Amino acid sequence: MGSACLFFSLNPSTALLSDLNEELVHTFCMVRDGPKQVYKALMSLPLGKVSYYQVRGKNPNNLSPVNRAARFIYLNRFCFNGIYRTNLKGEFNVPYAPTGTGGLPTLEFLQSIATQLKRSTISCGDFEKILLKEVRKNDFVYMDPPYAVSTRRVFREYGPQPFGFDDVNRLVRLLDEMDRRKAKFVVSYALTNEVLRAFHRWDIKRIVTHRNVSGFAEHRRKAVEILVSNIA
Repeated sequence: MGSACLFFSLNPSTALLSDLNEELVHTFCMVRDGPKQVYKALMSLPLGKVSYYQVRGKNPNNLSPVNRAARFIYLNRFCFNGIYRTNLKGEFNVPYAPTGTGGLPTLEFLQSIATQLKRSTISCGDFEKILLKEVRKNDFVYMDPPYAVSTRRVFREYGPQPFGFDDVNRLVRLLDEMDRRKAKFVVSYALTNEVLRAFHRWDIKRIVTHRNVSGFAEHRRKAVEILVSNIA
């Protein structure tokens, strides 16, 4: 799911959104079910560097459901480049950077998001398990998994466990199964020789994207990614 930007852009009448990140999924569910309450909790959080690290240091499991969602949005808006990254203990550890990710969402924005989310089912879990259970003929599936660049952790890692090439192999088998079920899919991924070999049976289009993960704007660069699909 990530930011679910494609979902919000397409605005389908029904959808299944899923992600492995429990904090992300919890936040989407709370915004869907109580945008006013989330907004009120968000507005109660003080701004500034000192406050940021105080909010970051709180254990989300010890917060109320609404405050937990507000904390997630707050950290996303005021952390470096809006990155979600944790240490090996699963603790959010992205440093403070108050500009470049936009301001806090308005109540009207959260309410509009909630209206769209009410037409969706939101689930937390492993991509393979969810899709094997749910995918049917004529479904459209979009996936944007983390990039398996190596077995080491990098700055943009999303959680304590990296997405590795074993997961890429699981993804390849899943694409075969979805195609067998006559579902349509699109996967966005980094361009690497290993991935080109893994996805060679499907249509592959190259696209140019802009990398935003860098401490200095002049070091950010354009990169080639791929869209893998069984749509002719």
